[in-house]
Amino acid sequence: MSNSKVVYEGWMARYGRRKIGRSFIHMRYFVLESQVLAYYKKKPQDNMVPTKTLLIDGNCRVEDRGLKTHHGHMVYVLSVFNKKEMYNRMTMAAFNIQDALIWKQKIEYVIDQHQESQANSGNKYHSFEYKSGTDNWRNTSSPDHEIQGSAAEDEGYPNRSLTRRTTIGNGPPDSIFDWTKELDSDLAIHNSTSQTFSRKYWRLLQCQNGLRIFEELLEVDFLPKSCSRAMKAVGVVDATCEEIFELVMRMDAKRCEWDCSFQYGSLVEEVDGHTALLYHRLQLDWFPMFVWPRDLCYVRYWRRNDDGSYVVLFRSRKHANCGPQPGFVRAHIESGGFNISPLKPCNGMPRTQVQHLMQIDLKGWGVGYMSSFQQHCLLQMLNGVAGLREYFAQTDERIVAPRIPVMVNMTSVSSSSKKSQKLESSVVHRRSPSLDQIHAANGNALLMDEYSDEDEDLQHADQEDSPSAVKVEDKESEPRDQIDSSIFSGNLRREDNDKARDCWTLSDGNNFRVRSKHFCYDKSKIPAGKPVMDLVSVDWFKDTKRMDHVARRHGCAAQVASDRGYFTIVFNLQVPGLTHYSMIFYFVAKELESGSLLQRFVDGDDEFRNSRLKLIPSVPKGSWIVRQSVGSSPCLLGKVVDCNYIRGPKYLEIDVDIGSSTVANGVLGLVIGVVTTLVIDMAFLVQANTTEDLPERLIGAVRLCHLDLSSAIVPKFDSDPPDPVES
Repeated sequence: MSNSKVVYEGWMARYGRRKIGRSFIHMRYFVLESQVLAYYKKKPQDNMVPTKTLLIDGNCRVEDRGLKTHHGHMVYVLSVFNKKEMYNRMTMAAFNIQDALIWKQKIEYVIDQHQESQANSGNKYHSFEYKSGTDNWRNTSSPDHEIQGSAAEDEGYPNRSLTRRTTIGNGPPDSIFDWTKELDSDLAIHNSTSQTFSRKYWRLLQCQNGLRIFEELLEVDFLPKSCSRAMKAVGVVDATCEEIFELVMRMDAKRCEWDCSFQYGSLVEEVDGHTALLYHRLQLDWFPMFVWPRDLCYVRYWRRNDDGSYVVLFRSRKHANCGPQPGFVRAHIESGGFNISPLKPCNGMPRTQVQHLMQIDLKGWGVGYMSSFQQHCLLQMLNGVAGLREYFAQTDERIVAPRIPVMVNMTSVSSSSKKSQKLESSVVHRRSPSLDQIHAANGNALLMDEYSDEDEDLQHADQEDSPSAVKVEDKESEPRDQIDSSIFSGNLRREDNDKARDCWTLSDGNNFRVRSKHFCYDKSKIPAGKPVMDLVSVDWFKDTKRMDHVARRHGCAAQVASDRGYFTIVFNLQVPGLTHYSMIFYFVAKELESGSLLQRFVDGDDEFRNSRLKLIPSVPKGSWIVRQSVGSSPCLLGKVVDCNYIRGPKYLEIDVDIGSSTVANGVLGLVIGVVTTLVIDMAFLVQANTTEDLPERLIGAVRLCHLDLSSAIVPKFDSDPPDPVES
């Protein structure tokens, strides 16, 4: 690094395209200084030489590329270049809009500093001005063609005028009606700050779910008789514009958490960073047994305005790769979208006004015979604004910026099932793609090579698409000696039959999602895979007092493993009450990897252990209220309940006092009464916080099936236990 002042730095994605046309993403550490932008393969230290640099002066520009697709994931792309050296550019990408906007602001700040410095010395740089609406930026001191060429790049993007301050791309397609620009002139003069009325003829239809529902009057001259009237919902959401925009743009399972009319969505074609064609299946609740489901194929355009607001516009369009689907009626969107505008904060909390407009013809016989069908379904779609409001009111996920949308490419889903469709009956043709297929496609991790060379053109395309590449980072391919579990015994029997009762079995590690190799950069998670230790036995004890240090019991799995030179981690889950219960899990490995995170956890102090020990619970089978109470979110045990760590010669016992937490005790009271009806999954692991320790790996996972409290036994402990090493 140079001696100049560092303005901003952090991890970003290096985005580009190979000569064969495939995109690539490599994580790089970017450093912005007062005169240079550089990136490194890892965080720079001392006088490390950067992988690439770009000199920053007043001729530099930050070009917004919008959203780009990579393996079904979306990234927000920026391109920085010098106007006098158009083909010397640096392209960077972020997984959320907040990061991209911060980098854009910081780089433009440095550029502005150079322009002001040169202006004071008598030199002038070419400046840009914004005309109006969705017009492109125009150069005021040079012909248009001088900057048209500067927007072209080695990645095959078409030439375009530069966008400096406003994020608008090439502007909306001609076929899309931008209803956010249709302000009433009289109203705009008297109340220029109002963003509620974006057309000339609206009337308040009703107030529903905290929203104002407006209806466009039929007397307007420009409304075709064949189209339905437009309706829109206006509401206030306690979140930032960026958080709402990222949620609105999602077309994966996350959308189902706020949009009750959404069933499935996929990407048909990516036109550019601001325009895409989408396929969308609606989940409408109007007599679904008699009314055929609806689907849509439409073009979506988005932009970010100078005031920080976002506009998302829809309109139906035909596409060769998205023809009519068997069993669905193709609806038609005449006009629609979202207008997301910032409001003044209240008590320090962000507030945003969200307008959702739809003018849609649902087609089919129901529209002609039942006038209420169209309005009912339209109100269901508009209620998504209330869904957004409740989503942000009931979640803390805003603390970590959500990923930009993950979408399944429609052609990949359809092409993979062409052969099977020929063998299916016409009834099967009417089914939707399986949820497993959709979720599997959504779950593909980004293939990012953190330490690869910069000459990506030399890499093979198969390396990018190989399914095995995703499994490399969970290290399942590494051979590991198996433990002979037949030498261990526990009083709770093991039974691999799913319908068995009062038993335990191994839980599939892929049922749990853990931090990936690149979690520090993109917050992505992957299936956990195979644990690093083997669960060899389970004990189910009861007594009149709390049972501590159960590993001292002669003949237990920890003692047997120690005699053979194996290492054991014992989890003793202590359940308080008139009768105390303990569920003990014995995880055994022949040895711990030296220097590993698990080895450091075993030999660390209590403070380190409490900050890292993590439990992932799940209730695959049970009542709804129990599943909701237990949840499936990871929990740092040492932060929630009291944990006592006992370090023996060849074991570490962790006594977890569930009764030490009021909340945990309350959930336990709910669970213990219906435990015989439950199937409970638990995974234990050590939380990884650095790239060196990632990806996370499970210590072990267990499934408990329909436990019976009466099957617990009273243990017998030795009177003179061996002296452990407590920590």
